[in-house]
Amino acid sequence: MAPPWAVEVVRDVCAAAGVLAPAVRWRSARRPGSSGVTRRSAGSVSVTAGTDPIDQWLTLLHELAHWLGPVPRRRRGRVQHHGARFYAIAFDLYRRYDIQAAEVLVREGGRYPSALRHAREAGIPGAEEAWRARREALRTRASLRAPQRVLVAEHIVRLVRDGRWTRCATCGVRVVGPTLARLRRRTGRHILLSAG
Repeated sequence: MAPPWAVEVVRDVCAAAGVLAPAVRWRSARRPGSSGVTRRSAGSVSVTAGTDPIDQWLTLLHELAHWLGPVPRRRRGRVQHHGARFYAIAFDLYRRYDIQAAEVLVREGGRYPSALRHAREAGIPGAEEAWRARREALRTRASLRAPQRVLVAEHIVRLVRDGRWTRCATCGVRVVGPTLARLRRRTGRHILLSAG
């Protein structure tokens, strides 16, 4: 059962947008962070609420942004859930419900790094610095990684079935998703590197 404040937020947000409110499914978890999912087909927004109240608010508003936002579309073989249009709605909701910009950047940027780029483009205070700090952290992490070694030299990919998987006959690596679709249309080459 959703707490009264969450029911009221859902009702107010949907009334302001002129859309029907979703059914709210609410569970509690013994962890600080919250998570959520929006199911348009089922007409519901589900939140697993952690112990951190700010994260509960942020998660509920994030899921409501999905409810109000554009239907996710496929782009380059992937479904895009968190694009510029989504974040325009989400950032507006966070602002309307007084979620501090610093909290939004840390929490939303921690879960979805692309949020920092969209926050930067939207002019959210502190977004430029957060975006630069993340880029620097990624550069530092990359510089600390051990250099990769070649395990299997470059070779033509020959696809073979292995139960329910498709593998490269030469190196045995699984081939999935868009890469599999591309290699089924035309042959390609790849190289197998060590992780470190």
